[in-house]
Amino acid sequence: MGDAADRTGTDEVLRIRAFRLFWSATTLRAFGGAIAGVAFQVLIVTVIAASPVEIGVLSALGVVPYLFLGLVIGALMDRWSRQRTLVVTSIGRAIVLAAVPVLLLTGTLTFWSLAVVILALGILTLFADSAGQPLLPALVPRNALVPANARLGQSETVAATAGPAVGGALLNLLGPPLLFVVESVIHAVSAVLQSRIRVQEAGPPPREEGRHLGHEIADGLRYTYRHRTLRPLALSVHIWFLGNSLVATLFAVYVLRELGAAPWVYGVALAFGGVGGFVGAVLAPSLGRRFGAGRAILCGRLLVVIPWAALALVPVDVVRSTPALLVLVSGVQFVYGLSMGIEDANDSGYRQAVAPDGIQGRMNSTIRTVNRVVFFFGALLAGALAMLVGYALTFALAAGVFVIAALVVLFSPLRDARHETASTSHL
Repeated sequence: MGDAADRTGTDEVLRIRAFRLFWSATTLRAFGGAIAGVAFQVLIVTVIAASPVEIGVLSALGVVPYLFLGLVIGALMDRWSRQRTLVVTSIGRAIVLAAVPVLLLTGTLTFWSLAVVILALGILTLFADSAGQPLLPALVPRNALVPANARLGQSETVAATAGPAVGGALLNLLGPPLLFVVESVIHAVSAVLQSRIRVQEAGPPPREEGRHLGHEIADGLRYTYRHRTLRPLALSVHIWFLGNSLVATLFAVYVLRELGAAPWVYGVALAFGGVGGFVGAVLAPSLGRRFGAGRAILCGRLLVVIPWAALALVPVDVVRSTPALLVLVSGVQFVYGLSMGIEDANDSGYRQAVAPDGIQGRMNSTIRTVNRVVFFFGALLAGALAMLVGYALTFALAAGVFVIAALVVLFSPLRDARHETASTSHL
């Protein structure tokens, strides 16, 4: 357990030195990632002048590692030091990002060299994601997992909202080469902060003769989908990701093209989504304590139905004026973000509390990998549905998918699950 962890209450999570360092390092990585996202988009469009096909390939390279390596790396995180992995991956990202200005200044930044950079960053990010969630229960006591996840969620929301704007400003001020130098320094500082954490991780048990990594991956799958509360939690979030893939893929094109919104209206709407996510993360711990983990997750699942049903039902003619359109799309994003802020901290906190340390990596990677696969194919489905039945009906179908995700929680043992009674023994 991280230092001072046993002396803290749920409202004092930042007083734990280990978590404070972890939160600081994670926040830096989140801001760095958001800033880099803008910089890479500019490089793709303006420097290498990528074709639409090449842009699609580069975008897919960020997801490919999760699809093909997610389960393997999750199993490795139940055997390797998660703390050391986070330090090494931050150093690795600092090195990879430092290579970009070298490529720019030497005129060797091409589609293929950028593809290698993006793929390497995707693999390093997968390792970091796979190590971060399982490490958190070793840094804070069980009753602080939800507040800890809420703090992380708040930082990620602020980074996702403000990061692109900061990235754009820095890009104009410094230019691409210096911006990537700054990016490299950010991840180097993150590595230093992460390395200062003192945590005692439980070592893996000796591997039985005849068993290999494939057996351990299968154990993770069985544990996740046979557990009486993790099974409905996993199935519900998989279904949620299907609905989310539809709305996330189509929202921008619907608002900008079909509704004719100005780019600034779309930007304001996304900012309201960030505000909603922050508010939801602030409310999440108190809702989880008062109503229980299951009901807090159910609240988020039900809440997300409202904005997308509204977007499907409001006639286009009603929102032709800019003020009406601004209210509608900002409201949609605010409630959407609010729902995710409420459920994310309670979802992650419950998973971390209920699963034994020795299977945390595999349990989380199982859920994460299936989510990515569902989102990948759901995004493809979104385009086909929009062409076949139109945007409004597609948003209505997405709202229906979100309803199904909520019903899975409502009619399962997860509904009555509470953080304080989470046990790693029941299957």
